[in-house]
Amino acid sequence: MSFRHATLAAGRWKTFTFLEQMANVASEVERALNWRTKNNPGYAQRAFERALELLDLTLGSTERPTQRREVARVREALVDFFSGANSYGSTDASWRGYFLAFAYAARRAH
Repeated sequence: MSFRHATLAAGRWKTFTFLEQMANVASEVERALNWRTKNNPGYAQRAFERALELLDLTLGSTERPTQRREVARVREALVDFFSGANSYGSTDASWRGYFLAFAYAARRAH
């Protein structure tokens, strides 16, 4: 399996805190939202796929059941939003609001 984030997949991702991991996922989700707004579906799709890859790395690196459950639900809702029928009724604003909390918390922790 090849990774877009090869060095992160090789183990570096596990050195990040959960907040840092989710803040990095937030960056890719923000890129996907921005490219979609700019009507560039190719770039939006690639950013979405990178976000999923980072979420998968997070699932593989966290051992806390509550965090695993949260990340799995986020992944499911993101796929529904970007590739599915948006049955959860997510919006660009709701995703930005959700991930903004992680970005602030990660920055505050440093």
